[in-house]
Amino acid sequence: MSQTSQTLMPLDSEESPSSTPIPTSPNPPLNSTSNVLHLSFNQDSGCFAAGTDHGFRIYNCDPFREIFRRDFGPNGGIGLVHMLFRCNILAFVGGGSDPRYPANKVMIWDDHQSRCIGELSFRSEVKGVRLRRDRIVVVLAHKIFVYNFADLKVLHQIETIANPTGLCEVSHVSGTMVLACPGLQKGQIRVEHYASKRTKFIMAHDSRIACFAITQDGRLLATASSKGTLVRVFNTLDGSLLQEVRRGADRAEIYSLAFSSSAQWLAVSSDKGTVHVFNLKVDSGLLGHDRSHTTSESSPTSPSAASSLSFIRGVLPRYFSSEWSVAQFRLQEGLQYHVAFGHQKNTIVILGMDGSFYRCQFDTVTGGEMTQLEYYNFLKPEETF
Repeated sequence: MSQTSQTLMPLDSEESPSSTPIPTSPNPPLNSTSNVLHLSFNQDSGCFAAGTDHGFRIYNCDPFREIFRRDFGPNGGIGLVHMLFRCNILAFVGGGSDPRYPANKVMIWDDHQSRCIGELSFRSEVKGVRLRRDRIVVVLAHKIFVYNFADLKVLHQIETIANPTGLCEVSHVSGTMVLACPGLQKGQIRVEHYASKRTKFIMAHDSRIACFAITQDGRLLATASSKGTLVRVFNTLDGSLLQEVRRGADRAEIYSLAFSSSAQWLAVSSDKGTVHVFNLKVDSGLLGHDRSHTTSESSPTSPSAASSLSFIRGVLPRYFSSEWSVAQFRLQEGLQYHVAFGHQKNTIVILGMDGSFYRCQFDTVTGGEMTQLEYYNFLKPEETF
């Protein structure tokens, strides 16, 4: 393990985007077609990173453009890549058939120095990485490590149920850190509130957890199970179920969940090829109070599972009383897509593992099919439709 000496600088200048060159290796691979191994949005979804079998690329979402890339050559596979907001620090894990780095190491990369300034080594393969300005979180198959970013010292270790896809999310509001990860039981989420030194266990589903997301402040948690039909929204402070929405009637693999910055909307992508946007009816003003300490838990204004349910719930089967999505966007079935909310009002950004970039807009009044605003193939940025 080596220590980092951080100098955080922006990756690009918003005032003069054309002045930033795209650095590449002196001998880029003869095969210019790269395969995407990993995609991740940065913390505010204004940028995204793509790990490929030759290196990595960083893109701006709005307006869409490639900020820079690093092509490491034929043995340059990057299986995980994560940005730290818009600064020069990134975290890598090698991947693909010809990895740049071992799969059991997290490399801390400073792009202004064009080199790794630190590394974290483990006995087993790294399944996931999450970054905050003050913390690095590394996810293994059965364990999660939380490190102090400044000196790479371990602050916390968490045992989890088998976690092959590296599920873990952290909040990004400075000063308070909330971490959500699988618990030790099937269908369980563990939430760590580090500021209050409290741990909350939430039995979210009967079956295995497939995907989850938390808000920027960590107060809301959205979860989906391996069935993929229902998405549930919880208060992370007291573990209460606030809302339940239905993606569909048949089983699906949920690939990503994303809250809007205001927590008014929730986006969901799955292997069925449709991205759904749901309207959340959570009173975020009440979330700052732990309901276990309030005197009126039955108050009609309290966020609760019943607050969003129809009075006919007891009469009709659950399927009919579920809340369905407000808006939808249809894509190729079977491909893996990642979603986030755009910085423009009522827009979402969709990234596909095939190199597709979509920006869509949804109508909050009429709902229905979203309007496609943009499409790019980010592996070939010159191709636009």
